[in-house]
Amino acid sequence: MNRQLIIGRYGPDDQIVIPKSSDEQATDIDLVAANQYLNHGIGGALTDLKILNIFPSEVSVDLLVVAALVYAADTRISRAEQSQDSWTREIRLVVPVSNPVLWQSANETLERALNFLTGDLWKIEFRLRPERFNNIANPPDTLLPPVFNDLSLFSGGLDSLVGVIDLLEDGKTPLLISHASEGATSTAQYQLFGQLKKHYNQIPFERLRAWISFQNGLVSNVGSESTTRGRSFLFFALGVFAGTGLGTNFTLKVPENGLIALNVPLDPLRLGSNSTRTTHPFYIARWNDLLNALGINGEIVNPYWNKTKGDMVASCKNDLLLRKLASDSLSCSSPAKARWKGHSNEHCGYCLPCLIRRASLDSAWGAGVDTTIYTQADLKANPLDTKNSTGVQIRSFQYAIERLRKNPNISKLLIHKPGPLSDVFHQLDDLANVYSRGLGEVAALLDGVKTEPS
Repeated sequence: MNRQLIIGRYGPDDQIVIPKSSDEQATDIDLVAANQYLNHGIGGALTDLKILNIFPSEVSVDLLVVAALVYAADTRISRAEQSQDSWTREIRLVVPVSNPVLWQSANETLERALNFLTGDLWKIEFRLRPERFNNIANPPDTLLPPVFNDLSLFSGGLDSLVGVIDLLEDGKTPLLISHASEGATSTAQYQLFGQLKKHYNQIPFERLRAWISFQNGLVSNVGSESTTRGRSFLFFALGVFAGTGLGTNFTLKVPENGLIALNVPLDPLRLGSNSTRTTHPFYIARWNDLLNALGINGEIVNPYWNKTKGDMVASCKNDLLLRKLASDSLSCSSPAKARWKGHSNEHCGYCLPCLIRRASLDSAWGAGVDTTIYTQADLKANPLDTKNSTGVQIRSFQYAIERLRKNPNISKLLIHKPGPLSDVFHQLDDLANVYSRGLGEVAALLDGVKTEPS
């Protein structure tokens, strides 16, 4: 294994020497495609915002560049090959920014957030952009205010669909933020957005659809990585990037049910590589610390932190529309499994997010109403094998459900396992409650489901 060094470059003439250690493998990433147009989807995001009369700040351009390099490192450096424990990598980024002194003042918070999010050891260093890239955003001298008065992430999942419907029903004109990904996710985003535009045709809401991408083989002789924890850093950065161009203090909404946001490990084996932290309260708090340190006039909130997924569905402000569109949303963690089976909506039906989705729809609407097609349509038809993917998550849920049944008060302890909750100390009782109720929804779904090893 090697420690990995990723160096951002602004064009072929940006040749400043970056010293490296003998055990570091260095990779240059050219951030410029042609002339002063930024590469890897960053320039495209800038152009799309300008079409919407949105001109982000220079520091938010820096933030998106940082996030793009984080995403490149996270997805193009194999954990199995480049870590001592098959998980924790050591990654150093050198990022050209508009104000290195400002960024250095925020660096401790940035590294803390990334270490928590991905489970790696990050070291971030900053240098000044080349002079001809001093001004990238280039707002016009006179600028009409954008029409948007709200901002929300839009992943194509069920929670984000509920979040957008609630905003539109409240009369908001949101700008939705999507990061394009593999085909199933992009299809879900596209179909849902089209249906929402058709239904709310009097509201001029729009969507920023960015696709930040890097080729396989980016790091020489190193394989790519299938886990994508760093993607949420990119997703948040895209939202902040757009928010700084709205001309006012902004709130970026991250719609996520409380059970997933906490993501308490279901069993003792899920603390490491299998326990995502993308919307954990500690992570969101570090993001808000980062925005404050960078002088960005905005904040990130999860409006549904105290709701289960079933609560979100049941309280959606347009139930009829949600019932019509829910099956087009995508919750599955591995949609390729169902695509291989030929199903259009690509839900496997047995991964962790699929199970929480199924439980939430049954809880809110009653069993048998959910029209989503699942590869594993009937969880009770046969015993599910705990030695393969069809049964392993269900068995973990059964373990967690039984643990909570035997000791209901243990929820107050378990919610602390994924990460610190000192930032939301006054919410601890509500967090324990949403965890217990969320597991209760899944328990109802799994009642009568049998699992056994093959």
